[in-house]
Amino acid sequence: MNLYINDETSRLKKVILGIGNSFGGTPALEDTYDPKSKEYILKGKFPIEKDIVSEMEAFAAVLVKHGVEVIRPDVIENYNQVFARDISFVIDDKFIKTNMIEDRAREIEAIHSVTDQLKPEQILIPPIDAKIEGGDVMPWKEFLIVGYSKEPDFSNYTVSRTNEAGVEFLRKSFPHKKIRAFELNKSDVEPRDNALHLDCCFQPVNKHKAILYKGGFKNIEDYERIVNYFGEENIFEITREEMYNMNSNVFSISPDVVVSEKNFVRLNNHMRNKWGMTVEEVPYAEISKMEGLLRCSTMPLERETK
Repeated sequence: MNLYINDETSRLKKVILGIGNSFGGTPALEDTYDPKSKEYILKGKFPIEKDIVSEMEAFAAVLVKHGVEVIRPDVIENYNQVFARDISFVIDDKFIKTNMIEDRAREIEAIHSVTDQLKPEQILIPPIDAKIEGGDVMPWKEFLIVGYSKEPDFSNYTVSRTNEAGVEFLRKSFPHKKIRAFELNKSDVEPRDNALHLDCCFQPVNKHKAILYKGGFKNIEDYERIVNYFGEENIFEITREEMYNMNSNVFSISPDVVVSEKNFVRLNNHMRNKWGMTVEEVPYAEISKMEGLLRCSTMPLERETK
């Protein structure tokens, strides 16, 4: 199987898309790992299976429409497999398995149709102390942009998913890449103050534009580095409430085509009218209640080379 991912927006050829079937229903409050899921459980409005499946099939249809090969995991009964980005990711031609929390470890078994086709040297497994998830890792040309938590934040917050050892693993595994690691703001109780992953507060789109939320970054210098790199005129700044609704978690099929949630009116209009992009709108508001959206649901395997 060919693997190649060097950025977030080159034309997509092949992707794993999570699956909503038999997702296990509403979890017990004590079994959740993020504040937004807890919020909707307490409200009695946690998403139900038929809505999750419907939203994911709408997303799949758009991908197929644009000629993308879509691979789905095997269904594991009563197991949440919506967010494929958490369990693995690709950089260049390497497939990185993540050290998942124990309750989600079986998810990697469900994509054996992919892993069985890979050569052993294509698969990288971080050391046990290196915690890292795909939502925190953004390949962007010569860069690897990574969201993480330093101690004591990593130990103090359940929602801290990538640590310094994870960043160091990437540094050693991809010495030709420039690593840019940014600390994220975390909260176990208020989803509006919690950047669960880097893609919850930052996302490149097009060829040199980005969606950005200032409040997601612990250090103002990191936010400013992103603005300086892309240019202020190429940044779409989202609000705290838009971050909560996951506005930065869109997904690019190509530099000119992006999939976005249909209710992101301000963002979608901007990408269409100011940036000249084709915006494919899908319903994904129910899935967003689990503090993840379109990018979280995907694990790209191959994009076109330049």
